[in-house]
Amino acid sequence: MERKRVAVLISGRGSNMQSLIAAAMDPAYPAEIALVLSNRPDAGGLARAAEFGIATAVVDHRDYKGDREGFERAVDAILKAERIEIVALAGFMRLLTPFLVNAWRDRMINIHPALLPSFKGLATHERALEAGVKLHGATVHFVSAEMDDGPIIAQGAVPVLDDDTPETLGARVLGVEHQIYPRALALVASGKAKLRDRRVVSGTDSFSGDAPEPGALIVP
Repeated sequence: MERKRVAVLISGRGSNMQSLIAAAMDPAYPAEIALVLSNRPDAGGLARAAEFGIATAVVDHRDYKGDREGFERAVDAILKAERIEIVALAGFMRLLTPFLVNAWRDRMINIHPALLPSFKGLATHERALEAGVKLHGATVHFVSAEMDDGPIIAQGAVPVLDDDTPETLGARVLGVEHQIYPRALALVASGKAKLRDRRVVSGTDSFSGDAPEPGALIVP
């Protein structure tokens, strides 16, 4: 089996990056984490990736003040030089321009800590509690030109408890993120997540991953 070469883009500690690295350690997993790239040289996830022998790179966005596309062209050049086939955003805190989105159309995925299309943007857990929803969770989706938009690949949901705080709810959602992101990447890398009329039609899950968190609902 030829595994797809994946780049994970991070801005911080790379919590979801680590879940992808752990999944890719299984030889049967259809993707390999070939590169971890950050827009911040002090991102904690870079050192963690290096510990696993994964190539790392930094393109500091502060070197491209007022030139977002120039920053993205530098990122794109590294991705191409490393023969990357799929890009996985994992806490990459940069709004993307049409240049990078179009360059990696249908080959770039993102994880968002909410059940899209609800609660796009930041402070998702606080907003979920304020809205009084009974279910909250996370979504993996293909990246489009709109923020936190694009065809949905997988979602995981947890109940919102009466005594939840943003911290407790966020911790429970993070556990679901770590489960659905490896599954979603496996679907994309194996070709089982197919786009039809800008909707994702998924085949059988190609990587089972860990057992779901108690009370969690994972789709697919």
